[in-house]
Amino acid sequence: MPYEPHIRSAFDNDLDAVKAQVGKMGGLVEKALLNAAEALEAGDLALATQVRADDRMIDDLEDMIQSECARIIALRAPTATDLRTVLTVMRLAGGLERSGDYAKNLAKRTMVLTEMRPIPGANAAIKRMTRAVVQMLTNALNAYFTEDTVLAEEVRQADREIDQLYNSLFREFLTHMMEDPRNITACMHLHFIAKNIERVGDHATGIAEQVLYLVNGRFPEDERLKGEDLSLATTQRN
Repeated sequence: MPYEPHIRSAFDNDLDAVKAQVGKMGGLVEKALLNAAEALEAGDLALATQVRADDRMIDDLEDMIQSECARIIALRAPTATDLRTVLTVMRLAGGLERSGDYAKNLAKRTMVLTEMRPIPGANAAIKRMTRAVVQMLTNALNAYFTEDTVLAEEVRQADREIDQLYNSLFREFLTHMMEDPRNITACMHLHFIAKNIERVGDHATGIAEQVLYLVNGRFPEDERLKGEDLSLATTQRN
């Protein structure tokens, strides 16, 4: 590809276009997570199937964003702050794509759980946790688009609450499994769902930290507080 000088207006236009795609991708991920949680609570197989099918759009957007960022780097040869900006976009897209995968996994497990005896209160609790994580993700993206470091720091701190919600659910699932072995399989699926949602919170936190990196030129030096991870298993990948 022939080299072109880094023209300010051309770079800004290219960046605005790719940031718009990040915004669209973020909206799709938020919708996927909420729909997946709704499908679980309602036992809606059609909605779960739709969430799985729509994940293709999220993957395609991530591919498009990564390709466009590579084109910007090759064509505009950005340096210093401009290069940091492009790299941030690439990392955001990667985190959003993985979050979309977690929504798809939730939908896949919903289709299995509908065939099992329900665990009282579990689906509603998963939905509440999902809503809290989606709010984190929304705030992280808003912090990115407005370069709001205060909001980004609030997202970082909110992650501890998500960890605590996850740990509370984990204890509940253990209790159900000990009370009745017939609950073990369903509770294991629910545990992986809860862990996946907790991971989305980690990705939202990662976006917030990218905002701090973008604005300040460095990642936070203080280690954010996290709740104790009681998980006994690693989250399964799709």
